[in-house]
Amino acid sequence: MKRTMTIIFICAMLAVSVFAQSTQQKPATGQPAAKPAETMPTIDQILDKFVQALGGKAAVEKLNSRVSKGSFEIPAMGAGGPIEMYAKAPNKNLVIINIAGFGVVQQGFNGTVAWAQEPTGGLRELSGPELVAAKRDAEFYADIKFKEMYSKMTVKEKTKVGDKDAYLVEAVPTEGAVQKLYFDAQTGLVLRQDREADTPQGKMPIEVYLEDYRVVDGVKLPFTVKQVTPAFSFTIKLDEIKHNVPVDDAKFNKPSGQ
Repeated sequence: MKRTMTIIFICAMLAVSVFAQSTQQKPATGQPAAKPAETMPTIDQILDKFVQALGGKAAVEKLNSRVSKGSFEIPAMGAGGPIEMYAKAPNKNLVIINIAGFGVVQQGFNGTVAWAQEPTGGLRELSGPELVAAKRDAEFYADIKFKEMYSKMTVKEKTKVGDKDAYLVEAVPTEGAVQKLYFDAQTGLVLRQDREADTPQGKMPIEVYLEDYRVVDGVKLPFTVKQVTPAFSFTIKLDEIKHNVPVDDAKFNKPSGQ
């Protein structure tokens, strides 16, 4: 495979929302009364429900590292293989995928330096918008720090993600482009996230779908993540997630001597 691949690191559990209210108009004389518009929940209601759906703040704070392993598939390219993801509090992560016929693709952040490596383009250090995104994605406790990570959050409407009702939220990060987040109206969990990734080839819109939530050590996490871009779709299915596993800080460092 000759095509250059760029890791798009997954941010599962980002979201917030604020109060939005529709204006109710008086029905015209002699006409049936319109159904009252549904009142949107407040930001605190959305956040509280989300954190409780995950398992609660205390359960999240008990965790200090996460090692996830599984497989990925890129149907349009006929590609797939194993994937490993390492995360360590407060802000370190590493993603490694091995694409048959292409090689190993990695992206990491050690708390200061973000980097990416793949067979075609080699090793490079991330800067600008890519570095901003890497820092945000590496925040281990993002699930309970939304108000710190987003400067403005607005509930736009009640909509659908598949057959599920969801609240669409526009979230403005302290740095970076606006994101769209979809919260399950029933469970409170994040179903979808629309974001824009900066890559060496330019900006790329991405839709991320979070599915198959399971409880691991008291916290709900998605075991299936689907990323859809204009160029291809990318599906990750995890087999295992382990917490509080010892992970050497050196694992997240940019490879040396290259």
